[in-house]
Amino acid sequence: MKVAIVGITVMAALFNIGSVAAADGKAVFEKSCKGCHTGMPPKFGDKAAWAPLVKRGSKDLTASVMKGKGAMPPKGGAASEADVSAAVDYMIEAAK
Repeated sequence: MKVAIVGITVMAALFNIGSVAAADGKAVFEKSCKGCHTGMPPKFGDKAAWAPLVKRGSKDLTASVMKGKGAMPPKGGAASEADVSAAVDYMIEAAK
């Protein structure tokens, strides 16, 4: 009986983990990106600096961030690809 209860509890926890809401781009930016993108280019919200990046699109920029570029580490310090994608989308919107 205890094994069944433990099993059900574990399955319920796993189900809840799988249904977590999409990453909050602003929260990810504040935690992982803001430190660099407020002082180093491309600066957050700088329409001119972001214009060529916006043209590349979210998928291409997310792929670039996942690999890292220059001083930016892989994933830009974010925890997951979903976090990276949400932060990229947030920064693109701020630059439009």
